[in-house]
Amino acid sequence: MADQELTWRGAAARWDRMLFDGVARRHWPAADRVLPGLGRAANHGVLWGGAAAAIAVLGSAGARKAALCGAASLALASATVNTVGKWSVRRPRPLLEGVPEVRRLMTQPTTTSFPSGHSASAFAFTTGLALEAPGWGAVLAPVAVSVAFSRVYTGVHYPSDVVAGAALGVAAGLVVRRLARGVEEARAVPGDERTAAEAPALPDGAGLTVVVNTGSGTAADEGLGVLRARLPKAEVVECEGPELAAELAAAAARATVLGVCGGDGTVSAAATAALRAGVPLAVFPGGTLNHFALDLGLAGAEDTCRALAAGQAVHAAVGRFTPGPDPEDGRSGHFLNTFSIGAYPELLRHRLYWAPRIGGGPAALLAAWKVLRTERPVRLRLAGRPRNVWLLFAGNGTYHGTGPAPRRRDSLGEGLLDVRLVHGGGRPGPRLLAAALTGPLSRSPVHTATRLRSLRLAEIPAGTPLAYDGEYAHAPAALVLDALPNALTVYRPR
Repeated sequence: MADQELTWRGAAARWDRMLFDGVARRHWPAADRVLPGLGRAANHGVLWGGAAAAIAVLGSAGARKAALCGAASLALASATVNTVGKWSVRRPRPLLEGVPEVRRLMTQPTTTSFPSGHSASAFAFTTGLALEAPGWGAVLAPVAVSVAFSRVYTGVHYPSDVVAGAALGVAAGLVVRRLARGVEEARAVPGDERTAAEAPALPDGAGLTVVVNTGSGTAADEGLGVLRARLPKAEVVECEGPELAAELAAAAARATVLGVCGGDGTVSAAATAALRAGVPLAVFPGGTLNHFALDLGLAGAEDTCRALAAGQAVHAAVGRFTPGPDPEDGRSGHFLNTFSIGAYPELLRHRLYWAPRIGGGPAALLAAWKVLRTERPVRLRLAGRPRNVWLLFAGNGTYHGTGPAPRRRDSLGEGLLDVRLVHGGGRPGPRLLAAALTGPLSRSPVHTATRLRSLRLAEIPAGTPLAYDGEYAHAPAALVLDALPNALTVYRPR
């Protein structure tokens, strides 16, 4: 057995050297100019750090999350290579005989050869990125392959060093993805919402109609896959854009239970359709942030399928905004997370306008610059009193965290509005910064926070924007905000 192992190792080493020499003998004029420089750019992860920063600026919120996962994967792979890989094998670097002088690095590495740290970092970053944002992963995959190949091309690694490093990098990306999913699941902690005993059990999905927002990306695709496997008799309607609201209304009218797969804006529209039709709602998280689903206690589509099969649901409160002084006048809108008037809707308006043209990151920067440079406080009547406000935030339930627009709740059954104001006066930048540094439910010269059952807004200037659950619209002259306790029946496992 020992002789066979030695024979196998010897054959592998000969193949390794044969491939190394074959690469050294090949003449690629363009590669001589590109690959050595590319390898140097990847030293100490600089190339991938720059890529992460660029994606964070140019990409969407989902792309920024993907870049963070890529960076975390790179850190894990690099730590593993430098603490375990290099010092457990201790393989010498290849001899440079036969490698053309023009390819050789000016400064040769002094660490051991196995595995390739550059390859591990390249494949770790690209894998972590691709698992969250496949489009960006596809863009950088050729760069990662080129960096890995450059290590053989410049004579500092054997091919097996590169293959082992790449495999380690892929494994690091998968581990970080698993850990990130675990963190999301830990965030999904059920609150004290009241049990809805009347929710029907649909073990095979019969009677369930699910509207899937195909524009939500890979998260919606994953949720749809789980749904089809666990609830095969459910009706699935795929759509996006302007037809979404009509499809939700039609599905709610014919279904026993309305399901929705998408982000927070899609879920909010589905909740409105479910309330008007008087049917329960099943949420399959499919967006980037999924605030409502996580605050409800749903970590993913699997949780929703289990709840539907067992008929387990709770009553959740819903925020409502109604035009006119009377809540029964006009057609109301609903929000599951937040409602706002002032600086944030203006930021959202500019970002929505510019994002298709220049990308999400630059659009956000441009929107902030425009708002901080040109925005004026909104003059309106609030609870019967005239006010100047930079920002009015109303949350469906009490949010935790500092600042005028925090992002986490313990319960969706409270039935109160978490109202926060940034008062007008001065420039918006210093005011909003000062408000961000104040604590929850605190009072300061610029920031007021309280909890209310309802709030009346009047004398709103024409054209004033409002935002609710990430959607943008223009406010009417008067509004009533109120909370509807236990209004929505929504599935969640016990």
